[in-house]
Parts: sequence; C-alpha cells; structure tokens
Amino acid sequence: QVQLVESGGGLVQSGGSLRLSCAASGNDFSRSAMGWYRQVPGKQRNVVANIERDGSTNYASSARGRFTISRDNAKNTVSLQMNSLKPEDTAVYYCYMYRGAYWGQGTQVTVSS
Repeated sequence: QVQLVESGGGLVQSGGSLRLSCAASGNDFSRSAMGWYRQVPGKQRNVVANIERDGSTNYASSARGRFTISRDNAKNTVSLQMNSLKPEDTAVYYCYMYRGAYWGQGTQVTVSS
C-alpha cells in the first residue's frame, strides 16, 4: 500500500510563492509518473502539472510559466514550486501517483488578494 503525504500548503499573499512537497512510501515511486491536482469546493479535481518517469513535464495552461514540478527519485518525493500566486490558485492541492492511482490527503493553499 502506497501512502502519499503532502506538505507545504498555507496562506500567502497574491504574488507570493509556496513550495509543496509530497513524500511517497513504497518502492514504486521511480516507476510511476506523478502529478499535482487541485480542487475547489463544488468543482472537479483538475490536473495542475505532472512529471513522467524520465522527468519530462506537462502543465495546465493556468500553471505554465509560474509553477514548476520536480521529482527526486532517491528521496521518493515530488515537489511543486508555485510562484506569482493568484487568488484563483486557492484550492486543496493533491499529490497523485499514476501507477496504482494513489492520492494524498491534500494540502490547502490559500492566496489572499
């Protein structure tokens, strides 16, 4: 059973930065693409960014140019550096492991205007 534990959320002013981290248990991390998703109440969960096993990345249009996803296979971690944050980035952010379809518990990001 894989566990994903996110950290790094919080309250930040518009234009600020946050770095989210996700630590994965188990032995499948390096064999799986990883992603960050976000969800606001009453809306569906949407992908923000993902990173393949080989390190190639993909971003939602809303994140491109402001967010950077990275992974460290030696530490079983995936991170999301978020810069130039906007109030519309406010959401619960979830880490996702594609192999096995595992979700983290989520971490709240709130951006004040």
